[in-house]
Amino acid sequence: MNAKLRVAAISLALIVIVGLVLLLVRPAADPARIRPLPLLIGAWMAFIAAVWLLRKVPLRSAVALILLGGIAVQLAAVSAPPQNSNDLYRYIWDGRVQAAGVDPYAYVPTARQLTGLRDEFLFHPGAEYCVTQSYVASHPAAELAAGCTSINRPTVPTIYPPVAEAYFLGVHYLPGGSDSSTPIQATTALVAVLVTVLLLFGLRRLGRDIRTAALWSWCPLVALEAGNSAHVDVVAAGLTAAAILVLATARTTRRTILGGILLGLAIATKLTPVLTVPALLRRCWFTVAAAASSACLAVYVPHLLAVGSKVIGFLPGYLHQENYTSGTRYGIIGLFVTGPLASVMAVLILAAVAFAVLQFGDPDRPWQGAMVMTAAALAVTTPRYQWYALLLVVLVAFDGRPEWLAFAAGAYYAAEPDMGRYTIPYRLHYAVAYGLPVLIVAVGWLVRRELARRGIVLAESMPAERVPSKSVAAESLAAETRLVAAGADVTADRGAGVASAVTADREPTINALPTRVPVREREPREVRA
Repeated sequence: MNAKLRVAAISLALIVIVGLVLLLVRPAADPARIRPLPLLIGAWMAFIAAVWLLRKVPLRSAVALILLGGIAVQLAAVSAPPQNSNDLYRYIWDGRVQAAGVDPYAYVPTARQLTGLRDEFLFHPGAEYCVTQSYVASHPAAELAAGCTSINRPTVPTIYPPVAEAYFLGVHYLPGGSDSSTPIQATTALVAVLVTVLLLFGLRRLGRDIRTAALWSWCPLVALEAGNSAHVDVVAAGLTAAAILVLATARTTRRTILGGILLGLAIATKLTPVLTVPALLRRCWFTVAAAASSACLAVYVPHLLAVGSKVIGFLPGYLHQENYTSGTRYGIIGLFVTGPLASVMAVLILAAVAFAVLQFGDPDRPWQGAMVMTAAALAVTTPRYQWYALLLVVLVAFDGRPEWLAFAAGAYYAAEPDMGRYTIPYRLHYAVAYGLPVLIVAVGWLVRRELARRGIVLAESMPAERVPSKSVAAESLAAETRLVAAGADVTADRGAGVASAVTADREPTINALPTRVPVREREPREVRA
């Protein structure tokens, strides 16, 4: 298939992705009333086809497709109110509270002290979450005020770290940021596009194929969870990508400190980037750890001074609510053991993976260890919130092995397992949602290993006349010596001879790192007749 046909096919696949995203965020526009899961499967299949076709598209065309396609899917996602999550209403509320001069960790949304901040956008009789008068009367110590709101868990404090809270405050000051979902959706979509730009520049600097940025830019998960649901995990993923890029290329202490600070800010946005720490500590571990810890502490101190231990927020309650503290939440481990022993097994497995990454990870390619650690955490904890896989998607874009995206696709099945009459028994769907990705990654590893082995065998069995000559440079040097002996001037031709040797010895590769031509013989200082 030539380049023009590939571009046309990719454009068609992107149109399919955009159309399916529109149907997912606008269910009323679907005349057939198709369930979300089949639409998601179709979007992922179109995405995989587009990424596969992109491999042999020229770089300039590929960059244009990556950027334009990423913008198109984000615009489709922003075009409707959030469908799969209502977390952004908490974001809007936290921004409003901070703008009023109140620390976001001080009070719950339905606290009596904050009734003056209510409006019809977040608090109205038809809202989903209601605090009744009887509930208020039975919890006098909580100092609540009755009412219905769009904010989920309205009787518990916020769970989001300080950098996320600063992001919410910034969005609040945008036009309509306090009384509409569109500003924060559009801002998060813009962040997703900026992450794409960062990947394009970063991958080129790392000497990697920039086409793998499409694994982030076109991913249906990124479109739905950034442009539509506006999850702050996108901001955390972007900061993590910046930290990885800086630390992977750091050659000075100053850049290492900068990378550590970015890592600390990412962790202070959402806790999931802590999974990348073992991989990023492989180079100058003390400097990275000190910079990251200092950045985290710096953003937490103002809130610690204001509210003390309340800065922890709803995190302990969340772990209890999701049944992690009871040990009954682990989908794959739960097939074998439940209860406290399951929690012990989960901790041991993750500790073993972290130790392996810390010991054997490549400091020049920290995204590989970070990807393994993040995927292991998803497989062990089996979350039912698909946006937790956003961090994994950006790491896969660095690494370029798309089979690891199976965890991101499986997360949607964990969140939406209903398939009508074909729905599997409850709780088994978590094991299926994250167990199948484990098998897919294992198969991918075996296939890549076999292809690498066959490549070696092919190189060893290549006929002699097809093996690139390694003596071209030496022969050129010998010819030059003979010309010098004959009294000829070869200084002007020397560069051309070396260039010819390089061209004959290796084929040009995309984004290949500069390679020095090995010098196999010394140049003679003087040739006497």
